[in-house]
Formats: sequence, structure tokens, C-alpha cells
Amino acid sequence: MTKTKIVSGIELGSSKIATIIAQVNFDEVTGEKAVNLVGVSSVESRGIKKGQIVDIEEAVEATIASVEAAERMAGYNLDNAYIALGGAHMASQNSQGIVAVSDPGGEINYDDVDRVIEAASAVSLPSSRELIHVLPREFIVDGEEGVRDPVGMSGVRLEVQTHLITASGAAVKNLKKAVGEVGIKVNELIYSGLAAAESVLTKTEKELGCVLIDVGGGTTSIAVFVDGALSYSGVLPIGAKNVSNDLAIGLRVSLESAEKIKLALSIDDKKNKKAKDQSVSDEFDLESLGIGEIKRVSKKTLTEGIIKPRLNEIFSMVKIALDREGLSARVPAGAILTGGGAETVGAVEAAKRMLSLPIRIGVPRGIGGLIDDVMNPAFAVPIGLVLHSAKLAEGESLTSFSKKIKLPSKGLIGKLLATIKDLLP
Repeated sequence: MTKTKIVSGIELGSSKIATIIAQVNFDEVTGEKAVNLVGVSSVESRGIKKGQIVDIEEAVEATIASVEAAERMAGYNLDNAYIALGGAHMASQNSQGIVAVSDPGGEINYDDVDRVIEAASAVSLPSSRELIHVLPREFIVDGEEGVRDPVGMSGVRLEVQTHLITASGAAVKNLKKAVGEVGIKVNELIYSGLAAAESVLTKTEKELGCVLIDVGGGTTSIAVFVDGALSYSGVLPIGAKNVSNDLAIGLRVSLESAEKIKLALSIDDKKNKKAKDQSVSDEFDLESLGIGEIKRVSKKTLTEGIIKPRLNEIFSMVKIALDREGLSARVPAGAILTGGGAETVGAVEAAKRMLSLPIRIGVPRGIGGLIDDVMNPAFAVPIGLVLHSAKLAEGESLTSFSKKIKLPSKGLIGKLLATIKDLLP
């Protein structure tokens, strides 16, 4: 029997507001799952600066435009969605919890897991901060480390190492209010770096240890995975829009023209790399872009003199964050660049230079359907939101261990549970 569910994700970013609607088809017999995109839209962001809402009315208008466009494409009216949460107000810390197992002579159950996670969550936070995620990194049963799933194991003492992600309470309220005024219920707020990781990272990379760098318009999100678990997360208040600002100041053109030049340089660089043509002219014709302020300019001046220093700054800030947490030597799988800013000309080279790690561009995967316009780094976060909600449809969870439900699949109990599930709406 195949079950179908509609899921959606919305990213209110500094440069764009993206809405994705997908259909999840889950075959209960084979266990196969297919996530097909049925509606997508992206509109220019308004009322949002550096990942935070600065004008609710403008943000609501832009979000309505994005949601309605996706709804028209999908032929489905949204009433709930998963929302990406970013901004420089995000912070993280690691915590530990310890409890005694409720039945020392029996097995560890989900109640024990819930209690130990709750104990790890009991940290002192300022009244202005709100706890967003409690992510278990590893469980320890009677001193035995590295346990992924303690349910069913025997023991008397259960410990957990967790990663806590917090955000500004005011920023969270503003985001919820903006989405609520669109008429959409917020299912869950997901840290943008965690959502992007869901769509672009492989299981092997997470196990080996890697750093995801999501270069957005106004911010850069960092998510470091060690031994398959999120160990550090943070957001830098700098992004690809800073590159556009530098181009606008350096060339004395408008911000719109600077953005056109930046995109054209990236496209031109891709073409040259594919052609492997070494005799390409250094002169860049701006008249063809409809920019009247200046006619021609040197590509080397743009890339080496203006864009490169700003990219170096972004990745040096990432390096400082990794060194501060002692994680630089724990990410042998390297860094994965994603987000719209990852396609900026020279981004990969700058990341290699500043981080001294293997670098690759992270493109979303694991989704089918109308994917022609979204299989690029700029849509890593909203696609990650959809993939996360698709996991929840199966009883799995990206953000909370206690939400996982494991049902017996064989025997009389399994058949009874399957029958009950079929009768449920």
C-alpha cells in the first residue's frame, strides 16, 4: 500500500524567499520512499536583513507572493510548513545529561531516553534566548561510549552528549508572526545549516567529519559534523551581498548592476572552465548586460582586486571559528560549500586557500519531480526542509531522538499495528 503526503518548506532569506512543495510517496510493503517536487517559487526578499526580519509588513508581502506562486504550480493550498531559521543571533553549545535507568534489571526504554535528553536540556539560558534544537551526539551506557541508540540495551546509568542550538526569542517571535500572517502554521523551526546539511551532505562525510558552509546573501551558516553528529553550529553576519556591495563601491555602479556583474562573472567562469580555453580575453563587456555606467572592465581587476579579498575574509572567519572550537583537525572529509554565494567566482579557490581543506560544491539531492530550476546550491535549505519533513512522515526525525518510533514489523503485533495504521486518516 502506498501512502501519499504533501510536505513543504519555506526559507525567508536575505536575498530570496523560497517556497517548495513536495509529494512524499511511501510504499509500506517495500519501505521505499520517493520525494517529488510539485511546486517551487523564489521571489526577491524584502524586509529581511542579515537573516532577521526588519520590516514585518514587507516580509509578509514577499512571503505571500512566494507561497501563492508555489501553490499555483502545485495546485495545492498550504496550511502548514517547516521554516528555516538563520541569522547572526543563532548560537550553540554542547551539554551533558545523566540519569539512572528506571528499571535497572530490565532494558532502557524511550522514557529513559526522554529523561536523559531533558536533563541535558536543563541549561541556564538568558530570558532573551530560546532553545531551538536538542541534538543527541552520542549516548553512554554504564561507561560504554559511542552508543547511537540505547533503547533495548541493558544498563543502570545512561548519559548523553548533546548539541544545543539557541536563538534570539524576539527574532523567533517575529519570524513566527510573519509566517502566521501569511496564514501558514509553523510545524517546526529548523536551523538553516542543519536543513542544508540534510540535502547536500552524504552519510560518509558526516561520519568522517566535515564542515558545511552555507554562504547566503546576508549571512554564512556553519555546521560541523564529527562522527556523524552535529558538534558545532554558528552564523556569521557576512555573505554574498557583501561581494555585491564591494563591486558597487569599487566600480561606482548601482547595487543592481553590481549583482548582474557578479552573476555574469560566475557564468563566464563556468563556460571558460568547461571550454578549457586559455586564450580567453581578460576584458569584460558590460554593455551586453545593459549596464550604462561603464563600458568595459578587466576580469582580473574584478576577481583579484575586489571579489577575492571579501571571499578571503568570509573563509578566514570560518577558519577562526573552527580553530576556536578545536575542530580544524577533525574534519578530514573537508568543507562543502553551498548556498547561492557558493557559485561566486573564486569561492572554491578562496576556501581552499584559507581553510587548507578539500573543498566541493554541495548540490541538493534525494528529490525528484520538477527539479530543473532548483538543483543548485541556492536551494539547499528549502529542499533540506522538505527532506526533513519527509523523514518525519516515516516516524524518523532530524532534530529529536525521542520522536523516532520503531514499530515491530513481524508477528501478530506487527500485523495488528499495520491494520490500525491503515484505518487511521
